[in-house]
Amino acid sequence: MHSISWEQKREFYHFSFIHSKGKILTLAMQNVSALADFILLGLSADAQIQIVLFVLFLVIFLLTLTGNFMMLMVIMADAHLHSPMYFFLGHLSFLDLWYSSVSVPKMLENLMSKTKTISVEGCLAQAFFVFANGATEACLLAVMAYDRYAAICHPLLYGQIMSKQLCEGLAWGSWSLAFLNALINILIAVNLDFCEYRTIHHYMCELPILFHLSCSNVQTNVIVMLCSSLIIAFVTFLLILSSYGYIVSTILSISSTTGRSKAFSTCSSHLTVVLLYFGSACLRYAIPASGSPLESIFSLQYSIITPMLNPLIYSLKNKEVKTAIRKLFGKYYALMVNCNKYL
Repeated sequence: MHSISWEQKREFYHFSFIHSKGKILTLAMQNVSALADFILLGLSADAQIQIVLFVLFLVIFLLTLTGNFMMLMVIMADAHLHSPMYFFLGHLSFLDLWYSSVSVPKMLENLMSKTKTISVEGCLAQAFFVFANGATEACLLAVMAYDRYAAICHPLLYGQIMSKQLCEGLAWGSWSLAFLNALINILIAVNLDFCEYRTIHHYMCELPILFHLSCSNVQTNVIVMLCSSLIIAFVTFLLILSSYGYIVSTILSISSTTGRSKAFSTCSSHLTVVLLYFGSACLRYAIPASGSPLESIFSLQYSIITPMLNPLIYSLKNKEVKTAIRKLFGKYYALMVNCNKYL
């Protein structure tokens, strides 16, 4: 037998170490790259509760679609509602249709499914639209607050201040700014690596949750998200606060009780929506991503409940909208009666 020299032994062990290390690295990369799905645990693991939740959120989703679609139809059909206030309300209704459609269908599917999965690409896409729609709603509510300021504080110059060009610029500027902000945040999140733990204790994908699941360095992502979110939240909330500061001052200066009541009624619906949306959204993003039930509760409020309530709030508290709805249903009823005569 030939004796093996020390040099040959060293080369053999060195090759074995490199080969083993290569296999470990390959397996580790496979664990990361093979991750094709996340698991959305949803709101409950109990099968009976899931059925109840499915029925509940299906009803909420249908009410959201019906209410916001009806609001859009009424605004487009009635010439009396072709004003800046209802122009922005139409944008808000369209946004709420979209906002609810981003998360609720997937949640309903998972409530009736055993796998409860969503692809990484699908999760990133959902997080993008949730983030974009949330910022758009904040911007639109700020623009609507400015519209109420112009209407109440400068009624004689209202038509000149809120011109068609300005209204279109403010509306499309809100959409563009919010989607650009979401695009920047999602582009730097696309390259994140997600390790073996892939369970999301939530009913939808949001950026803070994805950062929590990533095994990459997410410091830059978190800083960009916090800075962009705080800037939009601060600017929009400051605009709303300053607008209502001037509005309250103007209303208090009105001598007649009837005049004060009428002025306040024109912005009470908007103020209610602002408190509902900003309250729940701020509380949601103030909580660290930990899978706590409070995260889901606040997310439900601003992404599912508020889009359902918005058309109800604006229709129940607004005489012009209620009158337009009655007219619209009256026209359809008369049309149906006339059609039945010829059948």
